[in-house]
Order: sequence, then C-alpha cells, then structure tokens
Amino acid sequence: MSRPVRPTATPTERHLPVLLAEVVEALAVVPGAVLIDGTFGAGGYTRAMLAAGAGQVIGFDRDPDAIADGATLVPDERLTLVEERFSQMDRVLAARGIGLVDGIALDIGVSSMQLDRPERGFSFQGDGPLDMRMAKSGLTAADFLNEADEAEIARVIRDYGEEPRARSVARAIVAARPISRTGELAQIVRRAAGFRPGQKSDPATRTFQAIRIHLNEELEELEEGLAAAERSLKPGGKLAVVTFHSLEDRIVKRFFRERSGGSPAGSRHRPALVDPLEPTFERVAKPVSPSERELAGNPRARSARLRSGTRNSAPARASKDSHNERQ
Repeated sequence: MSRPVRPTATPTERHLPVLLAEVVEALAVVPGAVLIDGTFGAGGYTRAMLAAGAGQVIGFDRDPDAIADGATLVPDERLTLVEERFSQMDRVLAARGIGLVDGIALDIGVSSMQLDRPERGFSFQGDGPLDMRMAKSGLTAADFLNEADEAEIARVIRDYGEEPRARSVARAIVAARPISRTGELAQIVRRAAGFRPGQKSDPATRTFQAIRIHLNEELEELEEGLAAAERSLKPGGKLAVVTFHSLEDRIVKRFFRERSGGSPAGSRHRPALVDPLEPTFERVAKPVSPSERELAGNPRARSARLRSGTRNSAPARASKDSHNERQ
C-alpha cells in the first residue's frame, strides 16, 4: 500500500484540508486506483490521492468557482472535474462509462475558499452580500430572509443552527427587513441573542450555519450522497467522510451503523429495530478527530470528525428514484 502523503502548504493554497493523512490512509490508496473526491474545493484531498498513486480521480463540486480554478490548482491529466452535486456521482459515472470505484472521500460543509471570499456571503468576518449559494444559482440568503415568514425562519435557525433563541432571532430579522448584507445580519442576530463582547462564541455563527444548510439542502445532499457512494463503490472499496458539526455526524454515524448491520439498542419499552436488508458495509472504523498538532496549525479543524467503512459485495440499497418508480 502506498504511504499517505501530506503535501506542504504553499502561499497559493487557500484551503487546508482537514485530517488529510487520515483520509488518505482510510482510503487505502493503491497504485492505479480509481477514486472520487466528492467535494473537490481547492483540491487538497485530490492532490494527496494522486501523490499516493491513484490512477484516476474524479472530482465533484457544485461550486463553479471550484471547477474553474481546479485545472490550475491540480494540473494533472489523471484528474477529471465535474460540476455537479456529489449525490449524483453514480449517475455521472454511468453516463461516462466509468465502472465502480476503489474509494470515495467526502468533506462535508462549506469550504475555507467560500468562507474567505466576502462576495460569496457565507461569513460575517468580512462584510458582503447575503448570498450563501454553493452553486451560485437559486434562492439567496437575502431572498429567504426577506420573503419567508417568521415561523419558517425560526424553524430553520432552531433545526439547523441549534440556536436556543431562534424565535427571538427570527422576530428581530423580520422587524429589520429588508436585509442585504452579512454584517447587517450578524448585528441583528447578536442583539437578539444577547451577545456581549468577550463571549466565547458568537451567536451569529449558528444562524449563518443554519441559513447556509437550509439554502443548499446540505443534510439532504449528505443523505443522498452517502447512498450514491454505496452504489458507486466496488466490493472492498473505501468510503471516508469528514464532518464538522453534530447534525452531519449523526447522519454519517447512522448510515454506517445501518449499512453495517447495526441497530440502536432496544429497551423494555421499545424493542430493538431489525433491518431486514443485507449489510452493505463492513469494517467500519472508529471515528477519528484531529490531532493537537493539526489543531495548532488549523483551528477550523477543531470540530472535525472522520468516519470510514469498507464496502462489501452485497447489492446496494435501491435509490429513492428507483423506489418511486416501482410505486
């Protein structure tokens, strides 16, 4: 097995991939392997895959900026870039005549490239338009906040941001409409949430996360993407998924538990659930968190968690589309 390679960061790299060596190790890259980087971003995982000996990497990203920059960031003839959601990977592979692959890496959530560009509207660290669209199409954050009713805004902030004062924040947003800038929204949230200078965490972070997840349907994309990865892996193929908050991690944990034949423990009040379908994954690894050394160089990695598993030869579960067609 090729040894995982951790590329040295250069001034031109705008994104530090989290748990890089651990992801490449989980993929068990062998010379000539065909791999998918489902969240290409700045190409950090892809570079490491190619350095470890991959014969072909198919990089997916719904962000047109990432695809446009990709050929320059990773100028390698073994790389194919696809501007598409990673939940569509099995359909793209089929359309291009590519068979089942050896490994898939997914790095869930927003990239540093997106956060660090104020014009994309993902962060309040620099003032910019309220956008937050990963694919740069569809409803913007400003559209949502200025058009949705208070109850819907509160639901999104509560469910996706886990904000205890979601109703107060939503009420303040509606009262301040129209809103068009990230800095403006951050100030509204801070006032509504009772933020005081010196607090450990900024409550605006939770609201921005919630709106971004809602607009980009990130949790639905993750669920569908995991199922697409299952359909795209050959027997023995590896799936490695990095998440950054509990909502994402719960989905990945549940997927691997269900797909490896596990089920929640029962009690005398609720019997254990039994999944009648054959397990599709084996050797699910224990979750991995960043080392203290990595955290010292990349504080954004502090909440990251890697989960991985190995595909077996059982048939993949049917897709939602296939199920609907049979109804």
